[in-house]
Amino acid sequence: MTQLLLASRNPGKCREMRVLLQPLGVEIIDVLELGTELRIDEIGKTYAENARLKAGVFAEHFQIWTIGDDTGLEVDALEGAPGLRSARLAGPGGSDADRRNHLLSMLGSHPRPWTARFRCVVALAGPDGGIDLAEGACEGEIIPTERGDGGFGYDPIFLVEGMDRTMAEISAEEKNRVSHRARAVQALFPTLILRLGV
Repeated sequence: MTQLLLASRNPGKCREMRVLLQPLGVEIIDVLELGTELRIDEIGKTYAENARLKAGVFAEHFQIWTIGDDTGLEVDALEGAPGLRSARLAGPGGSDADRRNHLLSMLGSHPRPWTARFRCVVALAGPDGGIDLAEGACEGEIIPTERGDGGFGYDPIFLVEGMDRTMAEISAEEKNRVSHRARAVQALFPTLILRLGV
């Protein structure tokens, strides 16, 4: 069976990606299952550069088709921040809650609504070094009080546009239709089918 590697150590992200990629009918594995110490420094200046870097390095190292992604939260009041720094906003070792609290403290002096979007770029890298990209976004706004217990990251303070619920309040099925990651993977699907021969 064809294998597809997820170049991520984030359990929440891997769970979502497994569901999104399940229709391909391939064996999906992640780097935690491989027990590798190989880590990638996200030094790119764009989401695309980081996604390419992650997917490319793992694909070359393990000689397996690999998906990498880079995702960020862009808040208009903060001129697009935290963006590429979304996962590191609270510094090394910061938790999801730490990042949410830090973001809300940054927004405290700005008038609401705090319009924002999640943006995701996914990269499919082959063992031969070829890379394909796709992008997705989900519009919404940041709210000052957490709502919901689903999802991860900034989900409890991200109100999805047109839904009046946070990303942490919608079902997994709904999230896998409207999220930035879902839209990016959906955009990549024709390429995945072609490249993997499924």
